[in-house]
Amino acid sequence: MMDANGEELAPAVRSILSAARERAGGDERVSVDARSFSAALADAEADGRVPVIAEMKPTSPTTEGRRDDDPVELAQAMVSGGAAALSVLTEPEHFGGSMAALERVRDAVDVPVLRKDFIVEEAQLDLVESDLVLLIARFVDDLPGLVTAAEDRGFQPLVEVHTRAELDRALAADADLIGVNNRDLGQLEVDLDTFESIAPHVPEDVTLIAESGIGSVADVRRMREAGADALLIGSAIMDGDVTDNVRQFTTA
Repeated sequence: MMDANGEELAPAVRSILSAARERAGGDERVSVDARSFSAALADAEADGRVPVIAEMKPTSPTTEGRRDDDPVELAQAMVSGGAAALSVLTEPEHFGGSMAALERVRDAVDVPVLRKDFIVEEAQLDLVESDLVLLIARFVDDLPGLVTAAEDRGFQPLVEVHTRAELDRALAADADLIGVNNRDLGQLEVDLDTFESIAPHVPEDVTLIAESGIGSVADVRRMREAGADALLIGSAIMDGDVTDNVRQFTTA
């Protein structure tokens, strides 16, 4: 199976994308009154915190085991640690996520919540309300159309890229919130050089997020020095005491 760029994907990612393409959309168009992500980042900076999007990820193809804590308790622990926003997996088959978990989390916290999923069609935006929604450039054929569809519903779309070519597509789609995934979805290998190589080509008025592979305070500082406005951190937060883990990154 190929991605939107005509390139091969890792077997685990092919399975994820195949399931995503078969997943039905919502029956009614949603309309979201979103919490401002830019304001959340500004609040974190003003408070002296590194802006961190803490990701709630029960499991994944690249991690061992599964964590089945109550989503609301996890979310509140993350916010207590200083998370500027939360990311909630809603992909059920490979990541153990659910729409219900996202709804419960968003009701329980005041920070913006990102829906982390593999959305390939407009109707899939209508499955649940969130403040931000992830759109992976590598998986989306009509990126401008999906960005516009998300914005029309009130979402703040976070467009994820891994290459310069994908960055160019994201900018052409007028994305003003871009995440650079340090993980190559073709090989599932992580390289923080990816962010450092792409960041210099991102316009100043775009909010830039470093994603994947951030596992230490040194990694946080490295990504910030390279131009990251915020960091999305999952596995390193979910492994152990969530509040303490978030705090170490937000105070890096």
